[in-house]
Amino acid sequence: MQTTVTLNTGAPMPRFGLGVFRAGEDTSEAVQTALKIGYRHLDTAAIYKNEEGVGKGLRASGLARQDVFITTKLWNSDHGYDSALRAFDASLKRLGMDYVDLYLIHWPVPTKRKESWRALERLFEDGRAKAIGVSNYMIPHLQEVFAHGNVKPACNQFELHPFIGRTREPVCRFCEDNDIAVMSYSPLTKGKRLGDPRLAAIAAEVGKTPAQVLIRWVIDKGRCTIPKSSNPQRIAENAAVFDFSLTPAQLAALDDLEDGGVVAWDPMGEP
Repeated sequence: MQTTVTLNTGAPMPRFGLGVFRAGEDTSEAVQTALKIGYRHLDTAAIYKNEEGVGKGLRASGLARQDVFITTKLWNSDHGYDSALRAFDASLKRLGMDYVDLYLIHWPVPTKRKESWRALERLFEDGRAKAIGVSNYMIPHLQEVFAHGNVKPACNQFELHPFIGRTREPVCRFCEDNDIAVMSYSPLTKGKRLGDPRLAAIAAEVGKTPAQVLIRWVIDKGRCTIPKSSNPQRIAENAAVFDFSLTPAQLAALDDLEDGGVVAWDPMGEP
């Protein structure tokens, strides 16, 4: 099932994974279900308050730690050099691991993010974060990292789906031109746009669900995605997207769904 993208560190990252935002008490079970199906990338964050469940689910799966790619994130209140290092240690403890595959700055909060990036560089140099990156960074935020940092982000994770595809295309292109992997969160629009009749028509053409079409749109654009679910049936449905592809005409029709419909907080105006 899995396809991978090679990060600028040289390491492979599964292009498709499980997001566990708001999975709560179901996190461990969701992780075990996903890993049994074939998922090999788990995306969590300190603010999700379920890193423990991710670690528990992985250990219960029987899979070796090195066989699963783990991403977690630094929360806004932990910015700063020393604070970021302490927050990372706390995340590792909750996960029950001695390293993560990818550590991200969760949001480009205006204060102390330069110091936070310096801390992430330290974690990368020490090998406790095998790769480091950012989330919700737009082009000016990335340019700031280039100007003040020594390590280029390996990945940038942000909201991406057809309803904001053209809006986000400049930052996607900027990342790809600079060898930064693009990872889409909320590819399913938090369920808010699954009933769009234009999306439903394309789903009918390919014999898939609207959710599967949205996931495939990201993959066919050459990007990564981490759809969230704690429902076993939907976890399986979301993974069943590697037996078809969208035609150029279908991709263009999905691009035409663009209407600026952001479903998360929009970082475009963040200084």
